[in-house]
Amino acid sequence: MTNMPDDNPLDKPVKTGVLIANLGTPDATDYWSMRRYLNQFLSDKRVIDYPRWKWQPILQAIILTVRPSKSGAAYRSIWNTEKDESPLLTVTRAQSEKIAAIMAQEFGDDVIVDFCMRYGNPSTKSVIEKMKAQGVDRIVFFPLYPQYSAPTTATANDEVFRTLMDMNWQPYIRTVPAYYDRPDYIKALAASVRTAYAKLNKKPDLLVTSYHGVPVRYVTEGDPYYYQCRKTTQLLQKELGWDDSQIKTTFQSQFGPEQWVQPYTVEEVACLAKAGKTNIAVIAPAFSSDCVETLEEINDEIKDSFMAAGGESFTYIPCLNDSDAHIDVLANILKNELSGWV
Repeated sequence: MTNMPDDNPLDKPVKTGVLIANLGTPDATDYWSMRRYLNQFLSDKRVIDYPRWKWQPILQAIILTVRPSKSGAAYRSIWNTEKDESPLLTVTRAQSEKIAAIMAQEFGDDVIVDFCMRYGNPSTKSVIEKMKAQGVDRIVFFPLYPQYSAPTTATANDEVFRTLMDMNWQPYIRTVPAYYDRPDYIKALAASVRTAYAKLNKKPDLLVTSYHGVPVRYVTEGDPYYYQCRKTTQLLQKELGWDDSQIKTTFQSQFGPEQWVQPYTVEEVACLAKAGKTNIAVIAPAFSSDCVETLEEINDEIKDSFMAAGGESFTYIPCLNDSDAHIDVLANILKNELSGWV
């Protein structure tokens, strides 16, 4: 054959990739940056599954006119001004770097670790293309959601496979399953609760485990998220050695007119305060990294609801983020998923 490259790509060293993924982040907090981000997020059929002809006029004409300014204000209140980025981006990068250090110690330079976002930047497509250019021919893709749900884990996986559809030479892909019931994950959660409680002068009356909500319809159509969240709380309670009076499962971040799984965190904390439980702590086990839903929603809307109803002391327990215990959990999962490849 003529006009063919002299270099045989099969002669180049083969690498294995580890790609961790989180939900996403706007590039900035101004109106147009927020609008681009929210448009991508809220146009995802996994997130809002209404018919396009019905949903898009509402989204484009109403929601994306008003919501970017409100969401921008929320992001500005938690923005990492030193790095000019969202906390989610800061934490996910740190997680990636720490996992990379463990993988390098374990496997040398045979494994390349990177991170991407389902919405915003760095995009899934751009990072997979970068990995391919680095000689990666197989990728372990790890959506950082302890509990599986279609609007989170499934859409992250969808984006990977959409990227592969445009590639002539596709890398092999393994996707990592949910880890909501892993003993080391539960132990890490419990340790974070004990550490937070040890810093308080008085033990809270109750620990609220607040998970991101989903519409009830999603659960009835087969999404396991609600049940996995409840299982995480049950296992956390058992690990802590507590009874039912010391811990409660709730759900936050409702959106739209449908009924979502209950109890709603913002309403439940007010009920707790009125019932005399005026000293509570809140933890968010569905989030692997602190973000606008934890740093702003829990510490603003949910806290305000509790205090306005008579609450006296409100403690937010941070996500596991890039703590050593969390990184060990993620690294152990990845070592298992890399089995047979490296």
